[in-house]
Amino acid sequence: MREQSGRSLIEIIGVLAIGGIMVSAVFAMYQSANQRQKRLIASETLNDIVTKTKTLLEYSGYQVVSVDYLIESGALHNDKAPIGDSDWSVTPSIDGTEFSINLVGLSFDDCAYFATKKFNWATKITVNGYESQNGSFCLKTGDNKISFFAK
Repeated sequence: MREQSGRSLIEIIGVLAIGGIMVSAVFAMYQSANQRQKRLIASETLNDIVTKTKTLLEYSGYQVVSVDYLIESGALHNDKAPIGDSDWSVTPSIDGTEFSINLVGLSFDDCAYFATKKFNWATKITVNGYESQNGSFCLKTGDNKISFFAK
């Protein structure tokens, strides 16, 4: 009599379940690494914007600063926002002694990250119109606005 060798349906389902768990873990790790990379690039871009703006306008005042002005002067290559929605801005203060970089459409996680990030050039950070240092004013809805002020 010949013995049959094979796998039961339960064993196959178990292997597939383990494989599915491993794939979902890899996907979650990829998402996390991708988000960290986006935030790092956005942080570097913000630093670059501040450095170039200060170089261009530090002695004359920031009255004329805007995204369009920075593009025309060659400080920015395009009007793409570092992170969040494309409707972002760089605006001067009323007296022209400082300027702000305003990002909109940030998710709750991105808002909390940038609200607590310590930029050495930022004199103040506002979240949804409130001065914040711990991200407590970030909205769960994902329509957050952060303004970074620099002198």
